[in-house]
Amino acid sequence: MQFRSDNAGPVHPRVLAALGQANSGYAPSYGTDALTARVTERVRALFEAPEAAVYLVPTGTSANALLLATMARPWQAIFSHEVAHVAVDECGAPVFFADGATLITVGGKSGKMSPEALQTAMSATGNGDVHAIQPGPATITQITETGQIYQLSEIRALYEVTRGHGQKLHMDGSRFSNAIAASGATPAEMTWKSGVSALSFGGTKNGLMGAECAILFDPECAWEFELRRKRSAHLFSKHRYLAAQFDAYLTDDLWLETARAANANMARLVDGLSRIPGVGIIDRPAANMLYLTMSRRAHRAAFEAGALYELAPFYAPLDGDMDEILKARLVCDWSLEDAEIDRFIALVAQIA
Repeated sequence: MQFRSDNAGPVHPRVLAALGQANSGYAPSYGTDALTARVTERVRALFEAPEAAVYLVPTGTSANALLLATMARPWQAIFSHEVAHVAVDECGAPVFFADGATLITVGGKSGKMSPEALQTAMSATGNGDVHAIQPGPATITQITETGQIYQLSEIRALYEVTRGHGQKLHMDGSRFSNAIAASGATPAEMTWKSGVSALSFGGTKNGLMGAECAILFDPECAWEFELRRKRSAHLFSKHRYLAAQFDAYLTDDLWLETARAANANMARLVDGLSRIPGVGIIDRPAANMLYLTMSRRAHRAAFEAGALYELAPFYAPLDGDMDEILKARLVCDWSLEDAEIDRFIALVAQIA
């Protein structure tokens, strides 16, 4: 009963097969191979962005940090939601890679930064005062850390705020595929057509072994990104193995197939859990991440029965008042079987 993270799931067999096919003979290194060139063009076609700069990196943190470092100057602030991955789960990487730029967190419901809060935060920075931090780019997470989706109108509203301050908007899309699968929007509509200048297009959480795609829809900073990627030791020499993963990911819309499967698994899970007294569903999930509440007694019994998921906050103790209500996070990946979902639902029905 594995609901800890979509990072914990297996690599899709078609991705493994693609890696095997790429592992034949010799190919130029450092991203100059034919497979990388093909993936670049396929990404541009998918996003309807023929001029976009497309780069593959091994981790989501490196994609976020390198893009934000390229977009921000050391004397500027990067604005994110207060629970965003870049703020709480990347060990200060965006600040480190951006040569000391300041990270300012902004509030908003359901993990979504509100335009009003962003406007207040950006207006409170220096804006020309040599003694103060200057406004820089904003970053949003799609899907959010609470399992919700920024609607296109919400993205555009945030873009208008950043544009008003002469800055750009970045999207952390580690679960971008899940958002597209759930919303029905096109990749172009959810990104550059709504004002997003740069995207971290995730793959690792959605069936890849370890590959993410950093996309600059405004390629004027492409050379700086390339230098930062090399300087930070994130330019793979045997680059074709990153490219092989994304080539499989984009073939026959595997990226959507796996995302739809993960979302469907979550829908099945929520449908079952929502019928159980003693289980509280927080913000019914829009994609593949769920937050719920149960008693400490129920959580303890679930863990003892072999269920794997995270309490929220992750360090919440299992010892204490057994009737205290604790929050937890559950995530479904593409490979989760119906039988395991149903087994967990039946377990919770017994213990909640």
